[in-house]
Amino acid sequence: MTQEILISVRGLGLTYKVRRSLFSPIFVPALSEVSFDVYKGETLGVVGKNGSGKSTLLRALAGIYKPDQGLVRSDAATIALMTLSLGFDPVMSGRDNAIFGGMLLGFDSEYVESQLDEIKAFSGIGDAFEAPVRTYSSGMLSRLSFAVAMKVSPDVMLLDELLAVGDESFRAKAYEAMREKIASDQTTIFVSHNVDEILALCDRAILLHEGRIISQGDPKNIISRYRKLD
Repeated sequence: MTQEILISVRGLGLTYKVRRSLFSPIFVPALSEVSFDVYKGETLGVVGKNGSGKSTLLRALAGIYKPDQGLVRSDAATIALMTLSLGFDPVMSGRDNAIFGGMLLGFDSEYVESQLDEIKAFSGIGDAFEAPVRTYSSGMLSRLSFAVAMKVSPDVMLLDELLAVGDESFRAKAYEAMREKIASDQTTIFVSHNVDEILALCDRAILLHEGRIISQGDPKNIISRYRKLD
C-alpha cells in the first residue's frame, strides 16, 4: 500500500431535516466533524452501532448526499457505492441493470457488455439474470451488486454490508474475491458488523459513534473499543 492520499475528508457534517408538522421542522445530525484520509490501495473498515452514521458516510463519499459542512476531496476518477439494490431499476433485467450500473461508473457500454458473462457467472443467479430485478430476492440483489462491483472495478469501491448476505457458499466466494481485490491494490471502504471481516481484510478502521469518529487506526484496537460500546 502506498501513502498516496486518494480521498481526504475534513470537518464533514450532515444533518437530516425531519418535519413533525408543517411549521415545526426539526434537524437531526447524522454526521459531525468527521475527518479522515483514505490511501490509495488500502482497505478501510467502518464500524459502529446501528444509527451511528456508517451508511450515511458512504453515501456522502459517493456524492449521493451533499454535506452541510466540511468537504470531501477526491483524486479518484470513479467512486462506486455498492449496497443492496442501490440504483437498480426494478423494471429492468439484471443484465440491463449491470450495463447501466457499469456506465454510471464511467465505463463505456462496450466494456461493460464484455464483462457480462463473468458478472452473470459470479452472481450465480442463472436465468434470472434476464428477468426484471423486481422479481429478485434480497440475496439475489446482493449477488448481482457484488458481482458488478467485482467485475467492473471503480477506483474506489464502497461496500455497505454486501458481504453479510447471501447463502454460505456465496459469502465464501465473495470473501475470497475481496481478498483477491485487496491483493490487486483495489482501494476499498466497507461497512460491516462482522468484526472478523474487519480484522482479516482491513489495513485500518474507523469507529463511528453518534455521527462522530471516536477512534481510527489499527483494526484490532478499533474492534476492541467497538466491543466496549454500550
